[in-house]
Amino acid sequence: MTGLAPHADKTEHGYVDMEAHESVNGGLHNADFPAKSRSYAIKSPWLRELLAEFVAVFVMMSFGMGATAQAILSSEVYGDFTQIILCWGIGVLFGIHFAGGVSGSHLNPAVTTTLALFGMFPWKKVPGYVAAQTLGAYVATLIVYIMYRPLLNVVDPDRLTSHTIFATYPNEYVPNFTAFLTEVFGTALLLAGIFAVLDPHNRPASPFSAPTAVALLVVGVGMAFGVNTGCAINPARDFGPRLFMLCAGWGSRVFSLNHYYFWVPIVGPTLGGAIGGGVYVGLIGHHHPGKTSAGHQGDHRF
Repeated sequence: MTGLAPHADKTEHGYVDMEAHESVNGGLHNADFPAKSRSYAIKSPWLRELLAEFVAVFVMMSFGMGATAQAILSSEVYGDFTQIILCWGIGVLFGIHFAGGVSGSHLNPAVTTTLALFGMFPWKKVPGYVAAQTLGAYVATLIVYIMYRPLLNVVDPDRLTSHTIFATYPNEYVPNFTAFLTEVFGTALLLAGIFAVLDPHNRPASPFSAPTAVALLVVGVGMAFGVNTGCAINPARDFGPRLFMLCAGWGSRVFSLNHYYFWVPIVGPTLGGAIGGGVYVGLIGHHHPGKTSAGHQGDHRF
């Protein structure tokens, strides 16, 4: 869910340099696209990053939201909680692979803002990334809605109960304060884990294993704490679908339900990401033997 390789020339933007790891044995690792297909290539690096982030979130949401819709609309005949969490992990895995070499595949505003907070990503790019992530989530929700609309019209024709397919809400026995703490803690674990994966002074994952490590991290957080809130741990994953439901017939109640719960999956993950990053940097990142504060300026290593 973030840039996955600490290459000095691209780490500033959270990028993975895929070309630096081309295979000499042919195949997809060193495949190049024909010159004709490059004639309409986007020249602006900034627009390429935004488009890549949009596509990456769209891929992630398609897997996760599709699995959620299938399980709920079939009354768990064709899926259950475990399947949903695994599909979210698969979505994260391929979301990273889709755009890691272009945008860094943050996939998550909490990741983007945390990286910016610790000087690993420029603040001026944060609004564009967050907008692209939210739009990717919105469009993915639209596609899943179109595919499952016939079943949705049978199961919930008045759109009274199906809001839980697309956005997250707390368990009926969980108060909003506990839900907020769950989102904070879950996202703190996520960002601390991502920082550990990226830390070149620790035992960082390689560019090939890092996507899997982050995907497993998301699966672990979801399986450990998903019952309380559905574990959004990603403001775009929740807010994009909520905006779609507002426009598609569910009405403003998607924001007002559960005492205006909608702010919890936005503020909780944003705060949790900052806490998780701070805990890792403060307790581990700054204390590697032989490390000096001036030794790695400019390459955004811990």
